[in-house]
Amino acid sequence: MTINCKGKLIDLTSPKVMGILNITPDSFYDGGQHKNDSDILKHVELMLNEGATFIDVGAYSSRPHADHVSEADELKRILPIVRLVLKEFPEVLLSIDTFRSHVAKQCIEAGAALINDISAGKLDNNMLQTIADLRVPYIMMHMRGTPQTMQQQTDYDDIIKDILFYFSERIATARQLGIIDIIIDPGFGFAKTLKQNYELLNKLELFKMTEKPVLVGVSRKSMIYKTLNTSAKESLNGTSVLNTIALQKQASILRVHDVKEAMECIKLVESVVS
Repeated sequence: MTINCKGKLIDLTSPKVMGILNITPDSFYDGGQHKNDSDILKHVELMLNEGATFIDVGAYSSRPHADHVSEADELKRILPIVRLVLKEFPEVLLSIDTFRSHVAKQCIEAGAALINDISAGKLDNNMLQTIADLRVPYIMMHMRGTPQTMQQQTDYDDIIKDILFYFSERIATARQLGIIDIIIDPGFGFAKTLKQNYELLNKLELFKMTEKPVLVGVSRKSMIYKTLNTSAKESLNGTSVLNTIALQKQASILRVHDVKEAMECIKLVESVVS
C-alpha cells in the first residue's frame, strides 16, 4: 500500500508518523507555542529527527467552537511557513491541513506534498477537483457541520455504518475525478461524543474494508483527558495507549504532537506482530 508524494513512493504497509505543526494561536494543545521562525524550524527538525515521515501544517484551528479564520488570513499564516520549512528542509513531505481549495493549491504550488482536509471536500465544492488537478495524495476526514457546529451533530443511527457509508460516497466521488491516493481519517473528536470516540476506536479495523490507509489522530485529545480527568498537557501516556490500540487495529498513519513516543509505539507493536 503506497502513496506517491512528489514522485517518492511512501510504503504505508509499515505504519508512519505525521508530526503536527500548529501555527494557530488558539489550538487546543500547542496554540501559539511556535512564535517565530527559529522555534518553528527547531520543532520541525526535532520531529524529523525523531522519525516523522510527514509534517502536517495547520493555520485554521479545528477544535470545537474555534474562531472562524478568513481564507486571506489562513494564507497569510501558512504560506510563509511552507516556504520557510521547505527552504530549510527541501526533502520534507509537508501535509497541509486545510478545507479550502485555494489554500491547498497555493501550498502545493509552493512545494507541499499532500492535503489533509477535515471536511472531505464538503466545505469547499472545488476541493476534490483541485486535488485531482494537482495529482497529490488526499486525506479525507469524517466530520459533520463545521468546527463551530459539529458538537451539536452527534446523532447517528449506527455510527460505524454511517461513517463507512460517508467514506464510500466520498471515495467514489474522488475516484470519478481521478484522485488516486486517498487516505481516510475517521475524525476522532469531530461530531462525536466521548462514548462514540471509543466505539470508533474499538471497531477501527472495520475501516479496512474501504481498502484505503487509515489515519488516526487522537493525540492529547479530550477523549483521553476527560476520561482520565486530567488535561491535554498530561495526556502523553494516554495518547500512547490509544495509538497502540490503533496500530493493533491496522492504522497506517499516526498524527501526533509527540513523534518519538509514537515511533516507539510502532516499533513495539511491530515487534509483537513480526
